[in-house]
Amino acid sequence: MSDTKTSTEAPMNLYEMATAQFQRAADAIALEPSIRSILTEPKNEISFNFPVRMDNGVVRMFKGYRVQHNNILGPYKGGIRFHHDVDVHEVKALAAWMTWKTSLAGLPFGGAKGGVTCRPNELSRPELERLTRRFTHALGTSIGTEYDIPAPDVGTNSQIMDWMMDTHVNTVSILDRTRGKGVVTGKSLACGGSKGREKATGQGVCHIIDAWAKDSGRSVKGLKVAIQGFGNVGYWTAKIIVDMGATVVAVMDHTGAVGNPQGIDVAGLKAYMDANKKLPGFAGAKTITPNEFWGSECDVMVPAAIENQITGVTAPLIKAKVVVEGANGPTTTAGDADLARRGITVIPDILANSGGVIVSFFEWLQNRASEYWELEEVDARLKRQILEAYSNVTATARERKLDFRTAAYAVALLRIAEAYKARGVFP
Repeated sequence: MSDTKTSTEAPMNLYEMATAQFQRAADAIALEPSIRSILTEPKNEISFNFPVRMDNGVVRMFKGYRVQHNNILGPYKGGIRFHHDVDVHEVKALAAWMTWKTSLAGLPFGGAKGGVTCRPNELSRPELERLTRRFTHALGTSIGTEYDIPAPDVGTNSQIMDWMMDTHVNTVSILDRTRGKGVVTGKSLACGGSKGREKATGQGVCHIIDAWAKDSGRSVKGLKVAIQGFGNVGYWTAKIIVDMGATVVAVMDHTGAVGNPQGIDVAGLKAYMDANKKLPGFAGAKTITPNEFWGSECDVMVPAAIENQITGVTAPLIKAKVVVEGANGPTTTAGDADLARRGITVIPDILANSGGVIVSFFEWLQNRASEYWELEEVDARLKRQILEAYSNVTATARERKLDFRTAAYAVALLRIAEAYKARGVFP
């Protein structure tokens, strides 16, 4: 393995990167200047500091955020992230990406994102509950079933959503408590969650891989896949793609990387990870370096961790034929340029990982109607909706001679622009 190359990438915060992607697509479709101006900045940026009493009796201050980017198509929608790197630039970028993602998926939602700057793994369960409830209480009426609907993201899960929902419904009027269950999605089944929600993002990634394979004259069976990240998205992507006949040859997360050209036993790796809290040392694969992971001999590379992973340094190592972005913002501007130069297709985050928000929409519908759908119905609807979005992107890419990322943005922006043109700007 050769040494990594020195990146010539200029420093760029995440929101600058998201804005550059937006502007490139806006140029490609000649977006009307007034609409471009509206979409360049979020509607609302909320930040606040709030106290949490720790188990030892000490009160610590935490910083929380909620950025509401746009709601022309419907209520704001987007996850809540608990992570030590959460800041306003990251949340603004993620909120904008949610606007494009929900529009591209054909959902009646806008885009938002939120988070708390913290290290959730260092908090006890009672501390995490108090933090979640104080954060939700501080958000107050900034969220609501018909206004802004959070969901899980990095560092949060169904338990966090259950606590958020419970806090919210206990702070609204008695008449709103039952319908208030829909204030968040990604809840546990016991608290109004949807079947299929936990696996939805990874399942959507696999539908996209399958569609790309068919368009390339190939089959999922026999594909070699490398996955960065082994949390919710990475694990479910690995499990489902193996069930479809592919081989996972390498996996990496923040603890290290493992590889096996003959295929990794995903169930075995999951059991090892749950027991040991790390990937290296798993008997069914060799521990490898990060450079070796990025340079894996594979057909499909799935970054499914956090942003800014495929950079001017790591992109030149990738040998895959396609990068399918399971994470939000995993590929930097320099990374994109290198992959494009070498003819490696990138299927962007706003398409590839939209399975999560699609099934969140289904959960929201079920909550509003007081219904529970069977898993088969959820799975069928997810497949139909995400493949329709994929078809729209491929058609736009072909007709306008655009790369997949710009084409995905174009589809999303054209739908939003149509809404603005029909509604106008009040007054």
